[in-house]
Amino acid sequence: MKDKPTRGKPPVSGRFRKGRSGNPGGRPKSRAVPGTSSAIEVIMGRTLTVMRNGTPREISLEEALQQRTWQEALGGNRSAQREVLKWIIKREKYLAAEERRKSPKGATSLFSDDPGNADDALLLLEITALDPTHEDYDEPRPQMLLEPWAVQAALGRRRGGHKLKADDVSEIRRCTRDPDSLHWPKGIEE
Repeated sequence: MKDKPTRGKPPVSGRFRKGRSGNPGGRPKSRAVPGTSSAIEVIMGRTLTVMRNGTPREISLEEALQQRTWQEALGGNRSAQREVLKWIIKREKYLAAEERRKSPKGATSLFSDDPGNADDALLLLEITALDPTHEDYDEPRPQMLLEPWAVQAALGRRRGGHKLKADDVSEIRRCTRDPDSLHWPKGIEE
């Protein structure tokens, strides 16, 4: 047999024996160039000097962005309010995971009789409003009504399922601050 190359293959004399590699050291690993990082890491690593109550304070750019988002949420910006809500949910999940990790393996039950902090959060984020018809009553918790935008968002998230019945519609109207401004989905049973 002649030692001539075949199509796409080296000549027989130039080939490695079966089970033998031409690169015993293997493929070289790629090395990251030291000192390089993404543009966002460079920006987020910066610090800013801010004045609070007349004293300068160094904060990270990330903290400055969070404070700005917080201020916008308090100012009524809906997307900023959603972002703050995500922070709260993320923090609560983290705290719950930490509590599970630190707590003894025995079963413990914690009950809180005061849901007032949740009421305050709902009022702060403008998801609810105080019911003006119940301001006269001396009740332990204030009566609240859902804001129309929150009810509309909930109605918009309905996927499939059953049609809204007349009882459902009347209950939603009873719990909403301005029920006449709602756009009802198709398929309401009359």
